Amino acid sequence: MVVPPSAGGANSTNALSNGTSNSGTSKVMPCAVPAPSGTVYPVYAPHIPFSLRRAPPLDMSTVERRGHSSSVRETNKRVRPHGLQEAPTFRPTEEEFKDPMEYMRKIAPEGSKYGICKIIPPDSWKPDFAIDTEKFHFRTRRQELNSVEGSTRANLNYLDQLAKFHKQQGMNLNRFPSVDKRPLDLYKLKKAVETRGGFEKVCKLKKWAEIGRDLGYSGKIMSSLSTSLKNSYQKWLHPYEEYLRVAKPGVQQQLEFEYGGPLTPPPANSPMKRSHQHTPLSLQGDSPAIRASAALNNSLKEPDEAERSTPVIESYRPITSSGFTAVNTGGFTPVNLTQASFQAVNSSNSALKWEAENGSSTPRYLGESPINSSKNTPEFQMPAAHLTNGHISNPLKRAISHESLAGASSGTDSGLAGEVDGQSGRRSKRQKKAPTVVGSHMSLLRPLIPRASGERRNGKPGERCEACGSNEDMSSVLTCDSCENGYHQNCLDPPPKVVGSDWHCPRCLVGTGEFGFEEGGIYGLRQFQEKAAAFRESYFAPKMPFDPITNRKRLVSEEDVEREFWRLVESLTETVEVEYGADIHSTTHGSGFPSIELNKLDPYSTDPWNLNILPFHGESLFRHIKSDISGMTVPWLYVGMCFSTFCWHNEDHYTYSANYQHFGATKTWYGIPGVDAERFEAAMKQAVPELFETQPDLLFQLVTLLPPDQLKKAGVNVFALDQRAGQFVVTFPQAYHAGFNHGFNFNEAVNFAPHDWEPFGQEGVRRLQEFRRQPCFSHDELLLTAAARDTNIKTCKWLAPALERLRDRELQQRGDFLKRHMEYNDHCCKIDDESGAESESGVQCKIGLEMDEQDLPEEEYGCSYCKAYSYLSRYQCHKSSKVICLLHAGTYECCDASQEERHTSAHHTLRYRHTDDSLKAIVQKVGDRARMPEAWQEKLDKVLDDEPKPPLKLLRSLVSEGERIPYELPGLPDLKTFVDRCNEWVDEATNYITRKQQNRRKNEKAWRKGNPAKAAEMEERDRELRKIENIHKLLAEADAISFDCLEINTLRQRSEDIGQFQTDARDALANIRLHSTQKIEEIAERGKGFNVDVPEVEELEKVVKQMKWNDQAREMRTRSHTLNDVETLIANGVELGISPMHNEHMTHFKESQIQGELWEAKAKELIHAETVHYQQLEALSSQASSLPVSRETLLAVDAILTKQREAHKQIISMYDKSKEPELKRRPKYKAVRDVLDSLTELNSKPAGTLDLEKEIKRHEDWMRKGKKLFGKANAPLHILHSHMKLVAEHNQFCFDLQDMPRMPVEPASRDPSPVDGDAAQVKSTRDVFCICRQPEAGMMIECELCHEWYHGKCLKIARGKLKEDDRYTCPICDWKVKIPRDAARPKLEDLQDWQAEISTLPFQPEEEQTLEAITQMAQAFRDYMRPYTNPVMTTPEEVMTQRFYLRKIEGAEVLLAYETNFFRQELHKWAPVGPEAPPILEFSHSTRKPRPTKQQKMMAELGINNPDNLPQKYRTKQHTFGKSRKSSDAHSTKAPQPLQPAPQYIKRSDTPLSLTHSASTGNASSSHGHSHRIPQPISTAHADSPYSTYYSVNSPQPHHTQPHYNDPSPTFAWQNRLPEHNHSPGFNHSPGFPPHSPLSRSGPPLDPGLFSPTNSHFAASALREVSGTTHHSISHSSMVSPLRDHFGHINGMSGANMDNFFADFTTEVGDDNGRNEAGEALEEREIGLGIIDDAEAERRLADEFLNH
Repeated sequence: MVVPPSAGGANSTNALSNGTSNSGTSKVMPCAVPAPSGTVYPVYAPHIPFSLRRAPPLDMSTVERRGHSSSVRETNKRVRPHGLQEAPTFRPTEEEFKDPMEYMRKIAPEGSKYGICKIIPPDSWKPDFAIDTEKFHFRTRRQELNSVEGSTRANLNYLDQLAKFHKQQGMNLNRFPSVDKRPLDLYKLKKAVETRGGFEKVCKLKKWAEIGRDLGYSGKIMSSLSTSLKNSYQKWLHPYEEYLRVAKPGVQQQLEFEYGGPLTPPPANSPMKRSHQHTPLSLQGDSPAIRASAALNNSLKEPDEAERSTPVIESYRPITSSGFTAVNTGGFTPVNLTQASFQAVNSSNSALKWEAENGSSTPRYLGESPINSSKNTPEFQMPAAHLTNGHISNPLKRAISHESLAGASSGTDSGLAGEVDGQSGRRSKRQKKAPTVVGSHMSLLRPLIPRASGERRNGKPGERCEACGSNEDMSSVLTCDSCENGYHQNCLDPPPKVVGSDWHCPRCLVGTGEFGFEEGGIYGLRQFQEKAAAFRESYFAPKMPFDPITNRKRLVSEEDVEREFWRLVESLTETVEVEYGADIHSTTHGSGFPSIELNKLDPYSTDPWNLNILPFHGESLFRHIKSDISGMTVPWLYVGMCFSTFCWHNEDHYTYSANYQHFGATKTWYGIPGVDAERFEAAMKQAVPELFETQPDLLFQLVTLLPPDQLKKAGVNVFALDQRAGQFVVTFPQAYHAGFNHGFNFNEAVNFAPHDWEPFGQEGVRRLQEFRRQPCFSHDELLLTAAARDTNIKTCKWLAPALERLRDRELQQRGDFLKRHMEYNDHCCKIDDESGAESESGVQCKIGLEMDEQDLPEEEYGCSYCKAYSYLSRYQCHKSSKVICLLHAGTYECCDASQEERHTSAHHTLRYRHTDDSLKAIVQKVGDRARMPEAWQEKLDKVLDDEPKPPLKLLRSLVSEGERIPYELPGLPDLKTFVDRCNEWVDEATNYITRKQQNRRKNEKAWRKGNPAKAAEMEERDRELRKIENIHKLLAEADAISFDCLEINTLRQRSEDIGQFQTDARDALANIRLHSTQKIEEIAERGKGFNVDVPEVEELEKVVKQMKWNDQAREMRTRSHTLNDVETLIANGVELGISPMHNEHMTHFKESQIQGELWEAKAKELIHAETVHYQQLEALSSQASSLPVSRETLLAVDAILTKQREAHKQIISMYDKSKEPELKRRPKYKAVRDVLDSLTELNSKPAGTLDLEKEIKRHEDWMRKGKKLFGKANAPLHILHSHMKLVAEHNQFCFDLQDMPRMPVEPASRDPSPVDGDAAQVKSTRDVFCICRQPEAGMMIECELCHEWYHGKCLKIARGKLKEDDRYTCPICDWKVKIPRDAARPKLEDLQDWQAEISTLPFQPEEEQTLEAITQMAQAFRDYMRPYTNPVMTTPEEVMTQRFYLRKIEGAEVLLAYETNFFRQELHKWAPVGPEAPPILEFSHSTRKPRPTKQQKMMAELGINNPDNLPQKYRTKQHTFGKSRKSSDAHSTKAPQPLQPAPQYIKRSDTPLSLTHSASTGNASSSHGHSHRIPQPISTAHADSPYSTYYSVNSPQPHHTQPHYNDPSPTFAWQNRLPEHNHSPGFNHSPGFPPHSPLSRSGPPLDPGLFSPTNSHFAASALREVSGTTHHSISHSSMVSPLRDHFGHINGMSGANMDNFFADFTTEVGDDNGRNEAGEALEEREIGLGIIDDAEAERRLADEFLNH
């Protein structure tokens, strides 16, 4: 790893060895290098890209920032050095600051006078610094301050070349000669002699004394001063000047040839004006210049194939100058020389410094290696083998961009984006097309063709003679100690006198003037900040005087820094070197402003003053450039330190530039206005002509300063300003500027181009072409792109003149080329004539001509000679593939052809992008667009001049056209004012010439109604507007305005028509009877169309209305009409003043009105009567056809009659269908129910309603029976079917015949349980568990006996109540364990009996299919189970199978009593879990716990145990029996009661008479029966069963005794027996259905005690239903008496016992008031709907008690 020079590490070589020895890969970890401040900075290998480097972050509180306490206060500037005037400072407001381009236009007139200006944004504008200071790394440039000053650099260069010359001649010029005990400045002596005409002229005119005074030898001067000056000049300067006179032309010619042409513009006549190919030589054949040129031409010959195929590029050692040494021998010692600081480049330890920086003890010089490109043109290639620490070691101080690492980092981003401008050393802002920069959409910069030091091809320096080009006799070749080029001794003229170790070629002795900044180290921001602070402190600390007031050294002021800077710049003997991070590409290093890609939410990322956004502002011409240009449209960054400087320059293409300082110390700027640019350039050339002689483009290189005082002496205006953190500096077009930094700071700059820049831009391109500098973009392409994209007039205003200049220039160049082309032979040229016909001489044009509009990369149409972009037309040589612009086409040596052939041969093609006509059309289109404002003004002037009364239509069209022109038109405002006045007149006139007044409010009536005062005012105004006199006033006003329009003639005609109308109206009113209604109405309408108040109109309207009323009355008497029509007609007649005494129509309709009102009253009376009399309604309906009646009342009557008829029809139809013998043809129950419900809208029942109600009552009794079977007795009827669907769905799993017995298996979520024997091999095909036979879900519980898994949800066991080590026995293994059930399970036999009743029902039940599915599924399972329920065949080995099927049966929602009891008895026999056998199971009831009633909740809240103690308002109301409502048919005269549905919550037909507890579950189960039937007595065998006993009614909770052991779960159920004498007489003789018990089937006899009795009360009740037994046959007392006999007196029971008693009579577990959840939910729903209130609910509770 190589330590950067800036890091100051002396052990860089050791660091490299340590970093690479630990790993065999190329990845090198950074080393830690301590800084002077103590901060440790990592050091990276040169191949590590900048983006991967990290450094300590910069502490932003340590730098000056705007708005912070550390910021420098803006003060009035003191008197500057050189007496410079301040440039202006602008402080825009927030409103002005919104649009940068608008503000630039505002300040440009003032700012351009100074060249530069400062803009201080508003205080609220504070963008954050967006760069990550840990990742940000950059490379610096080293600057020697006295080398950047032009005169000082020229002096040092001259002295260095002079010392080399004399050393080569055997003389050592180690120090200045002394005159008058003072060192003589030989350069100034040379300049003084040169300005006076040269050595001979000075001697002849004896000017030596005068020269001495100019050199400062004033006062007491030695008498031999003239002699000393003359001798010194003659000894040291004259021989060298004579040598230059001879050798300089040849060197100059060689430089021009390497450059590809003359140094433009040349300072004098160029020795190579014409081509040396096929042209006579212009110089003497024996001159050194010709010999040098010949040798150079030999060196430029093509190498052989072997040489081209194996290029060898090597470098040689750097210059070790043994030339001139100043007075302080050993080199200039910088004042800032420290161990880790800067060193002078000419110091004695420079070689050691180079070795430390490059990690090598043998430094080599990186030479230039031109190679042949595809276009046979010399191009520059930098070998990558000599990149050390990420930069190029180059002792020649060429101007290298901070990013000039191309090729060194193998495509990394460590500076790849910048490249060297090989011609001048200044960085180029032009982009390459490829490759792209890593992490960016930008491409690299394109290098220009550099100046090569002779085309040595692939050979090494010194391998051949540079003069003759031969590689023979190499022993006599002398190698230049500076450039290492070789020369034969006999090729040199004159031959060298002394050939020692230090020999320099003529090129090095004459000098090339090349200069640039060496590359510095790589830094992070914090590291560079510390270096900058240390330098400033070490430099100024010894210089500042002590301040006795503050008792310390005086602080360094801005004046001190500026004064010291210029002193160091102009010092010849004191060298200070600083570093400057300049031209840092924001694309690879990041911008200081937030970007839209990385900071989308930051508002400053889209701020127009953001330098990433500013170049692409809507009014910036750069938005028409098709690619990004780094440094021009993409910002560059600048990191400065004290004294770091940027030299005199103006912007590329003369653009504007904006520079923003993010933070840091002050930056001082110097500016020269653009108008003084030529004067400045002349002053620079006059001050340092030596530099411009070999570097005409010196001002493009940004490497030269000249003090402002010298410029002011030359008449150049120079201005200055100080930029601080948070401030912008703007430079204006063509303005030269320079400056320096006062300390560590960070700036960002970019170019932009408002519209006013374009002329400067064109001039900038011309200047670049003049100096053969490559432009950054094609100016022609920008203009044509703008013409294609933007057609805005504002754009066309500046674009049209630019395109006209472009057109004229292009056509002129095409014409000039055509003229040169036609000079060689007379022919019919295809350029001028596309037909290509032959001329009279028969010569045909051979040159190629193509039209090519394809967009090419810019490098493919750049001129090989002047580097200008040939966008519109280019001349291409097919031999060399070179492209030439038309200006140099044919004259430039693009190939080895002669000049005539280059103009006429077929090897060249002329390509046009646009033809002449196409180009002219484009320019014309833009020009026409630009002239639109002037053309509009011409139209306006013509109209006003030609017409004394201009037509309004034409004026309106001009206004409309002007408003569509997006440009400010001077005449448009006045024209609009005139047209608006004319339009106002037309609007007023329109009120009188159209039928509707346009100026009235649309909502005038509503508006006036809400504002009476305003309405009266508007009415008065309207009356004034409707006066006839207004028409005459308008006609007079039109004449005064003096315009013409159609409305004037129309209004004049309207005035005449009004007069004619008044005459006609008076005649009609005088003879009304002679005219019809239509005639009078037409006259009135004509008068109303005038929109003025004509007196005759009102009288005509009144007559017309009366005539129309008579016509309407006459027409109404011929047709039927409503009462409303009659009332309206009468009201209208009264309003018109028509009296019944004089109008027969009025009398007739008055009588009709009375009759209609009587009919209306009678009809409403019948409609709202309690009992509707339909005969009277029929009579009224028939009378309505002859009377005027209300349409609504008639519709109501007809609707009642229609509903009555329709209802009667439906009822009769459904009743008849209910008698169909086939069930499928009977109506659906739901359809009948809907018809009955719809009768509630009628106030009476149609005939037949009672019969249909009886049938539906019989059907609903069947449904209630089903509800009891499923334990949903108190639920609404519609619950039955939905519950049956759930039962059928659940039984599908439990009665699944595919679910076969299997060994216990573990759920998928658990590890397998341990099993014994081969039983582990048995596995069920389906992993279903539990009694529900469903897969694993939720918490699972394992039985410790059968190892079956059960769902915690099915067993109602909460997760929190179960511990991991608890053991559990399932209800299948232990019959005493309860199975939680949400509803009762009906027996299969009962369901089959219930199903058998369907055929006797009057309607089709919805439950039929579901019931059939349930019974069929259960019966199929029972049939399947028959082999397993044979007691003879059972063995102990079947215990597992019996448990399996018992588990399925217990999980089903239908009770299979026989199978259940059989398996339970068998399991107790073979695998008992207790001594007591399971009881016989007859019923399976719900285990749900009762919920407290509202009364119980109220008692709990009040703390009362007895309901009698409740407050009166909370007690239930006493039940009162109302008289039975007698229904009446349509013939009944008494109003019937409204039809109400039978309340299901009052008719308690499901009162249970017996309750048993399931032996399996311990739940209360009831034996269901209806109130009108006596239950069937239990069979003797079943009644005498040892498993039954009775509950005591008086006990608060049922209990039992167990003979063997106590168990908290009840193990038996009680049954109540009713005496036999209470049976109905006809009951025993009723036919019965065959029983479905297994006892009736074939097979071995079984114990009858296992089954339910065959004569179950369900079957008996079904038989009684068929025999027609009604609920009136059994009285209430007959039901209660047997209960009283068995249980005791009910009246003697307490309230709690009575509640418990009736709770036991519900099919589900009821609450204390005998109510279950379903009934209470229904009651709560009715209360919520407002059907009943709380008191009514309590009353119903009492009714239930009394009725049952």
